[in-house]
Amino acid sequence: MAKTILVVDDKEELRVLLKSYLEQEGFHIVTAVNGRDALFIARQEKPDLIILDLMMPEMGGYDFMRAHSREANTPTIILTAKLEENDKILGLELGADDYVTKPFSMRELTARVRAVLRRVGKEDVEQDILRAADIVLDRNGRLVTVNNNTVDLTPSEFDLLATLMSSPGRAFSRLDLLDRLQGTAFEGYERTIDVHIRNLRTKIEPDPKNPRYVETVYGFGYRFANEN
Repeated sequence: MAKTILVVDDKEELRVLLKSYLEQEGFHIVTAVNGRDALFIARQEKPDLIILDLMMPEMGGYDFMRAHSREANTPTIILTAKLEENDKILGLELGADDYVTKPFSMRELTARVRAVLRRVGKEDVEQDILRAADIVLDRNGRLVTVNNNTVDLTPSEFDLLATLMSSPGRAFSRLDLLDRLQGTAFEGYERTIDVHIRNLRTKIEPDPKNPRYVETVYGFGYRFANEN
């Protein structure tokens, strides 16, 4: 089940941007325009994590944290344009788990979100065995079978398949997939992923030219079919 993140910021453009990007990353996003609205939404939605601006009308981030902490212990990432050291310290003293200063990259924020969720034990634990239709992937054994036949994958192909199978139906950009490959060396070109996907399809697809499992998301990247 997707983790719920509450984004609290009075800037509509930023709320829309964060919602769009984080939903592509597989999270369920709810938003609020200030701390007062956020208190109400947090009671209803019980989010797994809060991304919180500090400077907002009606109720700012600090006041929200003081009030919300009396009701729940929700991991929080502070999002603010303020640079003063005292602001950072106060936020952390009030219980914030991380602090991101505007402007920021969406990739950095997503990485911090995942890191906080891992630390507090709220991100899904990776399954050792992944199954989809005729494919079985064993993370521990680094083994893949299709129709009970072992398929010989390179480390890059295995990691790509594991990433895609772990979130069926979710679209991963080429850059996302490049970031998630561990222990492999790349020249930094996102299109390198296309080569590995093509090779992967020849090994696991009944008809590589008409893939059943690894689908192309045109202009973006790839996803593992949600239903087969």
